Amino acid sequence: MEEFRYEKDADGIVTITMDMTGQSANTMNANYLPAMDGVLNRLRAEDGLTGVVFASAKKTFFAGGDLHLILSIDKADAETLHYIEENKRPYREIEMLPVPVVAAINGAALGGGYELCLACNHRVVVNERHAVVGLPEVTLGLLPGAGGVVRLTALLGLEKALPYLTEGKQVRPEAALKAGMVDEVVESTDDLIPAAKVWIKGNPDTHTQPWDQKGFRYPGGDAVSPRVRQVAQMGSALLVQKTRGLLPSPAKILDLAVNSMRMGFESALRSESRGLVALVTTPECKAAISTFFFGMQAVKGGKVRPEGDRWKARNAAILGAGMMGGGIAWAHASSGLPTWLKDMEMEKAEKGKAYSAGLADKLIKRGRMDDAKKAALLDQITPVTDDAAFKGTDLIIEAVFEDIALKDKVIPETFKQLGPDGIYGTNTSTLPISLLAESCPEPERFIGLHFFSPVDKMKVVEIILGEKTSEDTLRKAYDYVQQIGYMPIVVNDSRGFFTSRVFGTYLDEGQLLLLDGMSPVAIERAAWIAGMPIGPLAVHDETSMVLSQKVHDTHKALDQRLGVENGFPASMDGTAAVAFKMVGMGRGGRYYGGGFYDYPVDGPKRLWDGLDQFRQGNRDVSVEEAVDRLLYRQACETLRCFDEGVLRTEVEANLGGIFAIGFPAHTGGALQYIRGIGVDAFQARAAELADAYGERFAVRPEAYDLLRDKAKVAA
Repeated sequence: MEEFRYEKDADGIVTITMDMTGQSANTMNANYLPAMDGVLNRLRAEDGLTGVVFASAKKTFFAGGDLHLILSIDKADAETLHYIEENKRPYREIEMLPVPVVAAINGAALGGGYELCLACNHRVVVNERHAVVGLPEVTLGLLPGAGGVVRLTALLGLEKALPYLTEGKQVRPEAALKAGMVDEVVESTDDLIPAAKVWIKGNPDTHTQPWDQKGFRYPGGDAVSPRVRQVAQMGSALLVQKTRGLLPSPAKILDLAVNSMRMGFESALRSESRGLVALVTTPECKAAISTFFFGMQAVKGGKVRPEGDRWKARNAAILGAGMMGGGIAWAHASSGLPTWLKDMEMEKAEKGKAYSAGLADKLIKRGRMDDAKKAALLDQITPVTDDAAFKGTDLIIEAVFEDIALKDKVIPETFKQLGPDGIYGTNTSTLPISLLAESCPEPERFIGLHFFSPVDKMKVVEIILGEKTSEDTLRKAYDYVQQIGYMPIVVNDSRGFFTSRVFGTYLDEGQLLLLDGMSPVAIERAAWIAGMPIGPLAVHDETSMVLSQKVHDTHKALDQRLGVENGFPASMDGTAAVAFKMVGMGRGGRYYGGGFYDYPVDGPKRLWDGLDQFRQGNRDVSVEEAVDRLLYRQACETLRCFDEGVLRTEVEANLGGIFAIGFPAHTGGALQYIRGIGVDAFQARAAELADAYGERFAVRPEAYDLLRDKAKVAA
C-alpha cells in the first residue's frame, strides 16, 4: 500500500491522498519523507500538470510531527537540525511548484498538518466541528518548526498571528475563515476535492505565495512600523505575566515571529529550525509531551482503565447538599445524569440545587448558556429528604461531613437503596476507605470518590480502592468519572491517600519557612516563582486552618481507634506550630474573617502583620532555597506514595499532582519533575535538604531505584 496515493484527472489536476500505513493518523514518521519526496519528484516530472490537491484518507487531515521521535531526541546538535530541516524541506518545495496547490482539509490539521496547509496556495475546509486548524506546538513546549511561525506571521501579520502561535489556539472552520487561516468552507467532505479543483481551474496562475512576490508587505505593517513595535513590546510583557518566565517556547516564538519580518524568507525558515532545536531537549518540552500528550492520551484512551465493558450510570443519588454535594450535583446535571440530592431538611436540599442555578446564571451572563439550557440542567436535580426516593439507583455518593461516626451511620442506612448492579462511593479526602467499608453491607461495591473544591472548576476525581473493592466496582467508578467529563486518578487506600498527603506538605512547608524566619512576602513570592498557582499561606486561608485542625483531630481519634501513633504519614510540624495556634487566636482562614491574610472590606487582601510572632529562627533562606523546599517537599511525598503503592502509575501521579494539587504544570508533574532534573541529581539535592532541614526530604533509596528501573524500561 502506498503512503500517498497519486491520482491525475483528465484536466491535469493531481490529487495526493495521504494514507500512511499502520497508523490512524498521517504523521511525519520515518515513512513520511520518502513518500513526500516521491510524489514531489513525480509532480515535477509530470506532463500537462495544472494543479495539485492534498487530501487525506484518515479521519484527520495531517497530524504533523511524530512525537515519539521528538521525545527521543536528546541532543541539540547538527544532526537534530538536519532532521528538522529535512522534514520541513518538502513544504518549501511545494511552494516552488509551477501550478496552484490546494489543501482539502477533511479533519483536524494541527501543527505540521496546518503547516502543510500554509505551504499550499489555497485552503478549503469542511464545516465540521472536528475539522480544526491551528499550531498547538507551544502547548508541547515546542514551536511550529515546519514554517508555521514564519508563514502564519506573513499570512496574517504579527498582531493577528501571535495568539495562534503563542497560545496554540485550535480554530473551527467558520472562525478560521474569518481569521484568514483558511480561504473557503464547504458543507460536506464530498465537496472538498471538487471545490479545490474548481478553484485551481479558476486561478491557474496563482501558484506564487504572497511572501515570494516582489513588493510583498506584511499585513498590519512591517517590523519597523510603530504598531508592530508596540505589539512586540506588549507581547513580551504579557508573556511574562502569563508564563512567569517558566516556559521557554512562547518567548522563543515571539522572538522568531518578530525577527522573521526583518530577514529574508529562507533565512527566517532556518532561524525557526534553530529555535526548535533549542527547545526539543528542554525539560519543559519533555514534560509537556510526556504528561500532557501521552499521559492524557493514556487516561482518555483507557490505557490505565480496568478491562471490561463500558458502564454508564442511568441515575445517581448524592447524600449531603452542602457545597461539595451541590457541586457534585452540578457535575452530574451538566453531563445529563439525573440525580437525587438528599439532605435532612428540604430547605437544605433546595439550597444545594440553588448552587447549580447560581452557576448556570453566571454562564448565562457570559453568553455560554441560555434560559432553556439552564431549565433543562436544573430538571436533572431532584431535592429529596427521603431515602426511598432513590431506591434502585445506579450510584450513591455519600458526601456528608468528614466524621467517621456519621459516615458509619449513613452508609449502611442508605446502601439498601442501591440497585443490584450499582456502586456506592464515599467522598472523603483523608479517611481510609477500607475502614469506612466496614460499615458497608457489601464492601466489594464500596469505593472512594474524592472530588475537589470547587467541583465545577476542579475537573478531576481521585478514585480510592479499599482492600475489598472489586475490580468491577473500580471499572464502573472509572467509567462514571469519565461519563461526567472528569479525569479519573486511581490510587490505593492510605491515610490521606495521595492528593491530600501531598497538598498538606505544601501548606506545611510554607509554615516551616515562616518558622525559619523567612518573610511571608518572600514565601509567597517563592511559590509564584516556582510556578504554584497560589502561595501556601494564601491557599491555606482559602481551605481554612479550621478544616486542617478538624482533619488533624479526626486522625488523632482514628489513631486511638486503630491503636497506632501518628498514623497520618506526612509530617505536619509547621501546621501544628502555626495554623493550629492561629485557630486558637480566632484566625481560622478567609471564611472566618482572616488568617495569614487580612481581608478588609474597602481594599485588597494583605498579609497579617502579626505573623512575625511565629518566627523561631533567623535562617538566611534565599528565594532559590525556598523554591526548592516547596517543590522538593511535594515531589518527595509523591515519590513516597509511588514507592508505597498508593499511586499505581506515573501518569496518574503527574496528572493528579497538576490538576488536583496545582503542582507546576511546566514540570509535567512531580515524578516528571524528578526525571527532568535527573534522578541522581534530584536524590543528591534532596539529601542536602534532608541534612539541612530534616527527614521530610529523605526518601528511601529503593524509591529512586524504582524510577530508574522504569526509565530503563521506557527507554
